[in-house]
Amino acid sequence: MSAKIYRPAKTAMQSGKAKTHLWVLEFDQEQPRRIDPILGYTSSGDMKQQVRLTFESQEQAEAYAKREGIPYRIIKPKEAARQIVSYTDNFRFNRLQPWTH
Repeated sequence: MSAKIYRPAKTAMQSGKAKTHLWVLEFDQEQPRRIDPILGYTSSGDMKQQVRLTFESQEQAEAYAKREGIPYRIIKPKEAARQIVSYTDNFRFNRLQPWTH
């Protein structure tokens, strides 16, 4: 019963950074999922896979895992590399690619 602690990235459907400051503790899958032969649903007998705990900081999530005796791994968040470009740079005289029409 191991768990992973991570900070979720923003979804592609949102422009803001809502819910990206929280840290999440999720349990790993203990049993493989199986397909129900009659209905075709995917099911699992692993109930801990449905548990998703959120914390304000990474330290709080680690402290909870240590207190409960849960082996865990931390997945560090990757910050987005944003390039700040001005609209007027498109019409700059000494730009890298010459402006042609």
